[in-house]
Amino acid sequence: MARLADVVAVVIGAGQTPGDTIGNGRAIATTFAREGATVLCVDRFAARADDTVDAIRASGGAAESLEADVTEGVQCDAIVAAALDRWGRVDVLVNNVGIGGAGDGPAHSADEEAFDRIVEVNLRAMWRTCRAVLPTMREQQHGSIVNISSAASVAGGFQVAYEVSKAGVNRLTTSIAQSNASRGVRCNAVALGLVDTPMAVGGIAAARGVPLDEVRAERDARVPLRGGMGTAWDAANAALFLASDEARFVTGVVLPVDGGTTVRIG
Repeated sequence: MARLADVVAVVIGAGQTPGDTIGNGRAIATTFAREGATVLCVDRFAARADDTVDAIRASGGAAESLEADVTEGVQCDAIVAAALDRWGRVDVLVNNVGIGGAGDGPAHSADEEAFDRIVEVNLRAMWRTCRAVLPTMREQQHGSIVNISSAASVAGGFQVAYEVSKAGVNRLTTSIAQSNASRGVRCNAVALGLVDTPMAVGGIAAARGVPLDEVRAERDARVPLRGGMGTAWDAANAALFLASDEARFVTGVVLPVDGGTTVRIG
């Protein structure tokens, strides 16, 4: 039996940054659909969400798209309203939202505007979508939220805004798990290490002005587990487990998916 049969899943950030590999959001959305879920693919770029829906439908899955900016609370409410209008419930929410970028850096030199922008997207927007969906899940007496975090939440030192925002995601996750467990609502996070996605590898290559292969080789060498970086499919498989009934007794967990990177910290 499909692991997400008859499940309605909302995937935030389900579009695809252009590149030669697949991103986390599209991999999660297509994996969920393959396992039987009906997926609402949400992205701030309508065309990217549409492309993910097309890929799902081409494989026989069920999906719809929605353009939304989760930095706006009213749009987060509209996402949940759209799912309820179409299917009457929301069983799973995946928050795959995150940016880094220019202006971030060590605490002594990071730009304040960049700090605010990164925390706004990575943490506050994630809280908004959770806040929007939780009343529905609590009323249903069931639901699973999966937040995409990062190994940078516990390691680093050179991207203070990104690191702090993802550390906040971890605590947001455990807080939601604690306050909603009695209503049958679970909340977990996937803390990703170095993965080969267009946003990560392509973004670094563009910022440095170096070839993609050079960035990949450098990142592969930093992963303890033989084989180098992970892929978006590793993120998708972890999210699938946490969203499914296989994890029915799992809540408040921040699951490292990082090839052993955080094991060797310290």
